[in-house]
Amino acid sequence: MSTVDLGYRARSQFIPYHRRKERWSCIVAHRRAGKTVACVMDLIDAALRCDKPNPRFAYVAPFYTQAKDIAWSYVKQYGAVIPGAQVNESELRLDLPNGGRVRLYGAENYDRLRGLYFDGVVLDEYADMDPRVWPQVVRPALSDRKGWATFIGTPKGRNDFWRIWAGDPETSWPGAVNSDEWFALMLKASETGIVAEEELRDARSMLSEDEYEQEYECSFEAAIKGAFYADQLKRAREEGRICRVPIERGLPVWTAWDLGVSDSTAIWFGQTAGQEERIIDYYEANGVGLDHYAQVLRDKGYIYGTHYFPHDVAVKSLSTGVSRVETLRNLGVDAYIVPRHSVMDGINAAQRYIDRCWFDEERCKRGLEALTQYRREYDEKLKVFKKAPLHDWTSHGADAFRMRAAMADVHRPALRSRNRYGGQPNQSGSWLAA
Repeated sequence: MSTVDLGYRARSQFIPYHRRKERWSCIVAHRRAGKTVACVMDLIDAALRCDKPNPRFAYVAPFYTQAKDIAWSYVKQYGAVIPGAQVNESELRLDLPNGGRVRLYGAENYDRLRGLYFDGVVLDEYADMDPRVWPQVVRPALSDRKGWATFIGTPKGRNDFWRIWAGDPETSWPGAVNSDEWFALMLKASETGIVAEEELRDARSMLSEDEYEQEYECSFEAAIKGAFYADQLKRAREEGRICRVPIERGLPVWTAWDLGVSDSTAIWFGQTAGQEERIIDYYEANGVGLDHYAQVLRDKGYIYGTHYFPHDVAVKSLSTGVSRVETLRNLGVDAYIVPRHSVMDGINAAQRYIDRCWFDEERCKRGLEALTQYRREYDEKLKVFKKAPLHDWTSHGADAFRMRAAMADVHRPALRSRNRYGGQPNQSGSWLAA
């Protein structure tokens, strides 16, 4: 194959990445390090060199519009100079003369990636993606072609991106930085020299310590910028309230729901004993009907008290004329409709509520991750946080939690089961006093 000069000159920090032999890669990099352009160029180069029929390579960002804003200009800039290449603006796709393609996707609708195959994938800002994107969709898409994957981003707390980098003791995964089968690269602004010293000094003067450490020094320990519940969850960990919480079988279990239509439905499970709120379980799924969730409640075998639902559960379907609250009651779930309230009022209630909650660390793992990452939307143009929360995968768990928090001070779960799944519970004392 003849050599084509695309005009790209790799920064010295990324040359080891371009020369890597490992199938899997993880790059943790400070802002403006150039990780996106380096990985886009790696995709184009790999697509040109691939000798398999119809090579397929993908760049995936948390949102489709984000992929277009961040990476598409690089694809066009460097890909358009390739003889015979064609740029498809409507599909954000670069078609190469060897039959290869580089295409941009958004992870907000990750089910649309099902059924595709890839020879290589870059997952940019993986910390902002639904944790199911990789194991359920992208990893299987690489299997038959033995494709490769690169995770890149800036830290946003101890989420799935952190586990990819540092490891997960629960699954015995050592982490990219500890594995000989992974290429691992961390680029801190204090070490790379990419951003001028005066710029770093200016950024440090304008940002909080946590913000600077996260954005420029690749700290996974810093609080997530704009997170609604950062202080409350940090305090809960420090006080030992995120731990192993036993389930008292004689104590009724309340549930709090966020019902999705085209996206996820989330359910929290909790028990109330005096002033203690024991958050014992969490469940989330999508693409299934209400009968599925009724079966989940039956399978868990809890004695149920109140089921908290948002106000829109009472809206009747235009096609059937039946509301979801009626469907739920027919399935044995007697919905308590939480009065309508503003999102910010609910968030304020949840902030107060967390201070009296004990969370089961294992059963509530995904729900806790959603609460941890639930944050304000950031206006990139104005460089300020909007008042409204960012709507992403974390919204489902956070909205469900808000249903219980909004009622915690004015409504206590009934001691008698409110649906056919339970019996007559007995009152119980504190498990801490045992």
